[in-house]
Amino acid sequence: MHILVTGASGFLGSYAIAELLKSGHQIRALSRRPLQPDPSSPGLTWAQADLSQAGDSLVPLLEGIDAVVHIAAAMSGDYATQYACSVTATENLLAAMAQTGVTRLVAISSFSAYDYQALVAGSTLDESSPVESLPINRDVYTQMKLSQERLVKDFESKGGQVTVIRPGIIYDAEHLVNAFLGNCLLGKFWVRVGRSAKLPLAYAGHCAEVIAKSLSTAEAIGETLNVVDDNLPDQETFSNLVAQAQQQAMPTVVIPWSWMRWVSGALWRINQALGGSLKVPGLLVPARLHARCKPLEYSNRRVKEILGWQPTYQFESVVTAGVTDLA
Repeated sequence: MHILVTGASGFLGSYAIAELLKSGHQIRALSRRPLQPDPSSPGLTWAQADLSQAGDSLVPLLEGIDAVVHIAAAMSGDYATQYACSVTATENLLAAMAQTGVTRLVAISSFSAYDYQALVAGSTLDESSPVESLPINRDVYTQMKLSQERLVKDFESKGGQVTVIRPGIIYDAEHLVNAFLGNCLLGKFWVRVGRSAKLPLAYAGHCAEVIAKSLSTAEAIGETLNVVDDNLPDQETFSNLVAQAQQQAMPTVVIPWSWMRWVSGALWRINQALGGSLKVPGLLVPARLHARCKPLEYSNRRVKEILGWQPTYQFESVVTAGVTDLA
């Protein structure tokens, strides 16, 4: 199969390309910046294009392509930057796919799409969980991922053969710091909400395996699939393992989840009464606090059923032994 991969030079893109090449596919890797082809990978060719600006120039890049893996998205930046790199980019890509008749699409979304305030603490998040109903109360990244999903679903309604993949927190041995660890203050100590919430970790190599299997599994068409590891660690366990792997202490001040939830809720009600005039940190906005810190269970049952997939690694081996599928 000839596959176009967007966001190819990024963290997940690198893993996806390695896995797709291993599966025998021919890859056209799309990057915003010019990159030299890897002479050791004859099945891989690189193309440079800015999806947010490309327009009709994308059409030649889709010639001879059987499927698209769309990973490209902005992870940070202001609203305009993220809109251009995530939403406009997706609009342009889907328009070019429609023009060239390429219908098969694997689109990478995120757990950020879910409505965490609608979930009861301790319940299980899976594909049946509700999607965020008030994106304006969440961060820009979440708003953009929800917009991307709407575009993809519209493409599907017009004949697209779509699989949406929602990974949890994507990590490998070199990408361990995430919101569940808390915030590092003054470069000396960490402030974290809660001790026992499980982390919805998704090893990058596992995400790449799911991408490859989705392309070769007809039953994946029309599905939205969550990707998380088995045997997920809690915050305390993960923090200790990260400190061990990085060989440095991580002194941490822990704020109880129940206390932080009450404070953020009270401040939110006061701010609403004042017409929203107060500028408050993200963790004191209930929708963002719940998305970042609420203790939940996470299921990967559906992706296992549809794809016959099983996670290859446990998080301990990735963190402590530095496992990487790119080595």
